[in-house]
Amino acid sequence: DFLKRLEEIAPDLCVTAAYGCFLPQCFLDLPRLGTLNVHPSLLPLYRGAAPLQRCLESGDEVTGVTVAFTVLKMDAGPILRQETRSLDGSEQEPELLMEMFERGTRLLISALPSVWDGSCKSVLTPQDDSRATKAPKLAV
Repeated sequence: DFLKRLEEIAPDLCVTAAYGCFLPQCFLDLPRLGTLNVHPSLLPLYRGAAPLQRCLESGDEVTGVTVAFTVLKMDAGPILRQETRSLDGSEQEPELLMEMFERGTRLLISALPSVWDGSCKSVLTPQDDSRATKAPKLAV
């Protein structure tokens, strides 16, 4: 029912953030310009449902946020924008996650004109799958 209603709307673009699940191809095919994802990691690092948590767990010295087009493979689409943020070890996940999504929102908004006019296609960066790491859901 959701997909049928979405098809009737005929969106130009869809945006996801903190979804944590696969989107089916029938969803990805609906928006004319694609689907953008705001992902709280420096993709291709930490693909999956708990990227920031896994980054902190690993003791990384840098993190960031990525705006990427969504493809059928988890968090593997071409990168439109990316921003880094140094870590000093004192960060807590809830506050840092909010910060990453705020930064990601600004990146997304700044990228929209290039999505609307199609010029983003010339600046997309494919992800290097050989550098990809996984960020599985946390066990409760």
